[in-house]
Amino acid sequence: MTNIDQLLAVYDAQLRQRPSAPAPGVRHEQDGPLLRITGQRRGFVDAPRDVGVRGAELDALIARQTAHFGARGEAVEWKTRGHDLPEDLPERLAAAGFVPEERETVLIGEVERLAAHPVLPEGVDLREVASDADMRRIAAMESAVWDDDWSWLADDLIGRRAAAPDDVVVLVAEAGGEVVCAAWLEFRPGTEFGLLWGGSTLAEWRGRGIYRALVSARANLAAARGARYLQVDASPDSAPILRRLGLHEVTTTTPYVWSPGGQVAAQT
Repeated sequence: MTNIDQLLAVYDAQLRQRPSAPAPGVRHEQDGPLLRITGQRRGFVDAPRDVGVRGAELDALIARQTAHFGARGEAVEWKTRGHDLPEDLPERLAAAGFVPEERETVLIGEVERLAAHPVLPEGVDLREVASDADMRRIAAMESAVWDDDWSWLADDLIGRRAAAPDDVVVLVAEAGGEVVCAAWLEFRPGTEFGLLWGGSTLAEWRGRGIYRALVSARANLAAARGARYLQVDASPDSAPILRRLGLHEVTTTTPYVWSPGGQVAAQT
């Protein structure tokens, strides 16, 4: 039987405050208990499970982040988890002008139980991509899925691949030369994890097993690298699929976003 508490403990120990794959112009720095990342489309703040300060000290720590990113003219995401302390952190963030985005489910699965032959619908092919042109095709597909401008994603993936080509693997599912789904796998050196990102699928191709196939393909890649776990922050649409595949819910995560102009910037 899977020990959820043990999975959560490994998550807290290995993935909290662990820098993401490097990218051009991105800087990681500590501010007290916080890991602060600048130079992305919007800033990012991550904390240990217990931020370690309370009351006025916590308010001052939050204010330092808005002052820092406000001076840069950047929005910032403070990533919270459902089991974090102190329990009033979300309301203190809200009082400082942070706005909660959609809550996601944090799921973890064991690679050896998830690796399998990807099963794709007829007419769909799966391949690993690395060219700038393919990253732009992915961004165009995401823009169509979300009915918004996701062109920034191409530069983000291109930059990450250039800075750490061994730690970011990008896959696309294609039909008739069109990208119908894309997902990527990020390795965090020094951890036992592979992280699952992406998975958005064009509406007319949903419900055919493409997302599941991309999970299996990435699990195979993770197994080849010796990773023990896969982790994903899952949307309400993806979480049920991932549970059926054998991943386990360990907590939730809610991004709290502050913007100098009150407008929320797209996440990188």
